[in-house]
Amino acid sequence: MNIAVIFAGGSGLRMHTKSRPKQFLDLNGKPIIIYTLELFDNHPNIDAIVVACIESWIPFLEKQLRKFEINKVVKIIPGGKSGQESIYKGLCAAETYAQSQSITNENTIVLIHDGVRPLITEETITDNIKKVEEVGSCITCIPATETLIVKQADGSLEIPSRADSLIARAPQSFRLSDIIAAHRRSLKEEKDDFIDSCTMMSHYGYKLGTIIGPMENIKITTPTDFFVLRAMVKVHEDQQIFGL
Repeated sequence: MNIAVIFAGGSGLRMHTKSRPKQFLDLNGKPIIIYTLELFDNHPNIDAIVVACIESWIPFLEKQLRKFEINKVVKIIPGGKSGQESIYKGLCAAETYAQSQSITNENTIVLIHDGVRPLITEETITDNIKKVEEVGSCITCIPATETLIVKQADGSLEIPSRADSLIARAPQSFRLSDIIAAHRRSLKEEKDDFIDSCTMMSHYGYKLGTIIGPMENIKITTPTDFFVLRAMVKVHEDQQIFGL
């Protein structure tokens, strides 16, 4: 079973959208989160979708799912106080759903994705699933196009080779048995500051596989990002019109 766990949290403050979180910003009559969900809903290898959402916006999201005929969402849960907590709650909901279908955690693949990252492709989702089947995990990356500088504790700088450097994006995908075990271990150890899932899994010694995803797979967090999204949506619409 392949389950997409979509994190639709966030306050929207970075885009100064006090009345509407950024994942619910409208583009051509459709919220950003719906653009994201459509990618997973239309993918033939995604069996179910779980969404962790700002609690007060759940009724609005439910209406949008009906309006745009998103059919694979099996559960919407209130997000947590942090991204890590929201993802864990989403994973628990995925576990409950898999169990209801008599599927074990070991036989369930979860793809953890940001609700405000709508510019991935069907190929990216497929590649994530295949890589998890091969090595147990998959981190969607892009090549580093600029030099990375890592500041050390003693004040010195480490400059890794750009050719060997990748930038992690999403989806980040795992066997449910592995990622939920890591989360439960972090809870026991009271470690709640992991920036993302691949950081947590690396910390606990799991082997991480990678794939290269599309460069436009950005997270919509600033007005500039929104303008890029609007331009990319226009390009895709034009390609459909002209059969490209």
